[in-house]
Amino acid sequence: PDCTALLIPRRDDAPETLLAQAQWLRCTFGERAAIAVELLLYADDSLLVEHLVPVAEQTGVPLVAAGDVLMHQRSRKAVQDTLTAIRLKTPLADCGFALARNAEQHLRSRLRLAQLYRPEWLQASVEIAARCTFTLDELRYEYPAELVPEGHTPISWLRVLTGIGLKERYPQGAPTSVQTQIERELQLVEELRYEAFFLTVHDVVRFARGKGILCQGRGSAANSAVCYCLGITEVDPTQTTLLFERFISRERNEPPDIDVDFEHERREEVIQYIYGKYGIQRCALAAALSTYRTRGAVRDVGKVLGLDEGPIDAVARSVHWFDSSERLQRGLLEAGLDPQAMVVQQWMALVTTLQGFPRHLSQHVGGFVIARDKLSRLVPIENAAMADRRVIQWDKDDLESLGLLKVDVLALGMLSCIRRALAFMTLWHGKPWRMQDIPREDSATYDMVCKADTVGVFQIESRAQMSMLPRLKPRTLYDLVIEVAIVRPGPIQGGMVHPYLKRREARAAGKVEPSKYPALDAALGRTLGVPIFQEQVMQICSIAAGFTPGEADQLRRAMAAWRRDGHVDQFEQRIKDGMAARGYDAEFADSIFKQICGFGEYGFPESHAYSFALLAYVSSWLKCHEPAIFVAALLNSQPMGFYAPSQLVQDAKRHGVEVRAVDVGASDWDCTLEHPHPPTPVRPELVEGPLRPQPAIRLGLRMVSGFAQDSAERLMAARRISAFASVDDLARRVLLDSRDLQTLAHADALQSLAGHRRRQLWSAAGQGHPEKSLLADAPIIERPNEQPDLFEAPEGEAIALDYASTGLTLRRHPLALLRERIARRGWKSSQQLAQLKDGASAWACGIVTMRQQPETAKGVIFVTLEDETGSVNIIVWRHVRERQRPALLRSRLLAVAGQWQSKDGTTHLIARRLVDMTPWLGAVATSSRDFH
Repeated sequence: PDCTALLIPRRDDAPETLLAQAQWLRCTFGERAAIAVELLLYADDSLLVEHLVPVAEQTGVPLVAAGDVLMHQRSRKAVQDTLTAIRLKTPLADCGFALARNAEQHLRSRLRLAQLYRPEWLQASVEIAARCTFTLDELRYEYPAELVPEGHTPISWLRVLTGIGLKERYPQGAPTSVQTQIERELQLVEELRYEAFFLTVHDVVRFARGKGILCQGRGSAANSAVCYCLGITEVDPTQTTLLFERFISRERNEPPDIDVDFEHERREEVIQYIYGKYGIQRCALAAALSTYRTRGAVRDVGKVLGLDEGPIDAVARSVHWFDSSERLQRGLLEAGLDPQAMVVQQWMALVTTLQGFPRHLSQHVGGFVIARDKLSRLVPIENAAMADRRVIQWDKDDLESLGLLKVDVLALGMLSCIRRALAFMTLWHGKPWRMQDIPREDSATYDMVCKADTVGVFQIESRAQMSMLPRLKPRTLYDLVIEVAIVRPGPIQGGMVHPYLKRREARAAGKVEPSKYPALDAALGRTLGVPIFQEQVMQICSIAAGFTPGEADQLRRAMAAWRRDGHVDQFEQRIKDGMAARGYDAEFADSIFKQICGFGEYGFPESHAYSFALLAYVSSWLKCHEPAIFVAALLNSQPMGFYAPSQLVQDAKRHGVEVRAVDVGASDWDCTLEHPHPPTPVRPELVEGPLRPQPAIRLGLRMVSGFAQDSAERLMAARRISAFASVDDLARRVLLDSRDLQTLAHADALQSLAGHRRRQLWSAAGQGHPEKSLLADAPIIERPNEQPDLFEAPEGEAIALDYASTGLTLRRHPLALLRERIARRGWKSSQQLAQLKDGASAWACGIVTMRQQPETAKGVIFVTLEDETGSVNIIVWRHVRERQRPALLRSRLLAVAGQWQSKDGTTHLIARRLVDMTPWLGAVATSSRDFH
């Protein structure tokens, strides 16, 4: 009844058609109908008016002025046409009438409109606009109700579930402080009517745990004792000083946000459970707005301008996210283009304009919205590209305006790895293992972490974290909480890292500095007087700058914006004036505001750090005490994490883990554990009680590039019946075609049946049975063996084939083959570099495994080189980056001359000169993880 309908007539419709449409509109909408008149200075504008006026007079449907606006200014016509061509995936020259005829579809002035439209049409437009009084406040969200059993109210059932969880968490009896905290939380939940929210999240977590899917809540839910009792989070409230008000606040009066991580390979099961329980009419995933970056704009605009693919690709590859517009101009010259050419200038102008423009609406990583009734009554919904998925057409951050129940069902690879590792431990040690069974505060684990021996470990495996670990020297879980959070834009930009480390060293030496501002001890006491977390900055602004709860919440919202404008600048003067009025010096106030700006780039609250620190500790313990199990679980959980399988295997071998090659006679699809021969014990210093032998890792068929899992399943089923006698036997019983056999032979996986790789390839040639209807138990007819006497491939060729087929090698490292040539030039291995004194000049050479440039690094690129003895960390300053860019960004084997720095257990080489030595690798196809 409140809907007004406007008919937008097609210009090529006959008057009879327009009359029929207007009559239908009048019958359907009555007085709430109108006909839009769009006068855009087209040649047929007068003809359109001539047709519409009689229709309006005969039907009584009024005419109303409309503009069909596509752009805010006339000058944006080129941008509008470009976006149209991109949408149509058609060059601009071929778009024809799909493009706007002129530039009139912009916001025109009232004076201009008065010259085109009759006064009564403009007045009708104003009146319709006045009737459009909708606000978001009119939408009323209601929580799902079916989770409450008969005889209970939402709060009574939440109390029952919380009580059950309390007994499970504290079998010896809950501390009084926890019971008091739970009662306080439940009272606030009831007051704000959030019971259904907790029940919904609990139901999802209960389903996952019932299916053996590892999950853990993160974020502000870690502040809640109720969430701990419900199993949503693993952060024990007795071990923390977190604030429930960070999670739910009476002043904010908005629903809490609970993020739950699930195993990345099984998250789809959880998603389908939600769809199945509530139906696709009542739930949908939130959306995320993707915007143009330089490379995408270069490619899309270049295509619609009709440029050749070669130059487009060359220019796109020449720029990275951190590059300036000047770098883009140099990329044009490198691609052989004339920057002064008209089409090139137009290309670059459009690329510059489109950067930051919305490109498409994509599916959010896991934000689910669930409603009591049809969700489409609240928000617009569309079908996702994936079957049986629906997406809300709003960016996830806009959903807060409605107070919608959003549950983030997120995917986390480390949970998949930990679940697999626990299953391996149960199998290997003969008793069930859960995450709760892993010993806490293990000194051997912290010894390993302090040495930055953290390849593969969750969160503390990056270059920046590895550099921090020997300096911070974590010895407790809370130290890990700080470690996880301190290498972030907030503390770094706020200049908090060095003061914290300095005070930590002073405390270790027994020199405790008195608090400069005792009034802030409540906020800063746990971090030695230095603010590290979001919550602390909010507390400081309340205590030292006199922020009201409402102002503090506005600040929180500004800081919570990640990679978008959180409008934190508006708080600068308010913070500095408030702190100055209360006696805090200007330097301290300035550092606090810088930290707030850092949190505007990446917000990292203490509660979030707690959840991540738990997983960091668990994964560290596994790497320390069960290195073979940990690496096998990591390999089976790929793709995930910071390191490629090659680096994980190299690190495992350096830690004494035996890794065995893929073999059709022994390998399953996943990597498995085998008894070592001869048995090799775990490092004695890392084991409590009797020594246990470490298993060997048998690489799985999943490591073979191009070999399908269903083929592997058939292979495993046939092998369970009897071992394979030959390559021909394998092909017949598993129904492998020639391509499958060649793939296995290239991966050296037929060695137990045919010998070395060249014999495998000969045996696989011409074999295979493409007819899938062949019975597996058909009689085996052995073919004559006419295999010639083949020599084994040289080691270099074998290593190259290893990398090409599995992405790694179990033979010698490629650098071991080049070591003599490298040594003749005086270039040192990572092991030799570690013996140098601080400040020494040296050359290093290694395979590039990683390139990073954090946004807080001020243009510095960090490179990791790997050789047969370990890894070398390279620091490339901005001026070196620009001067030697091709070698830095394109090489796979890189030689570096520079100054060696070694301090507090942290080592790196400051680069002065870079040399691309990739040709030395020959056919060895290595890869690196760049700028992730």
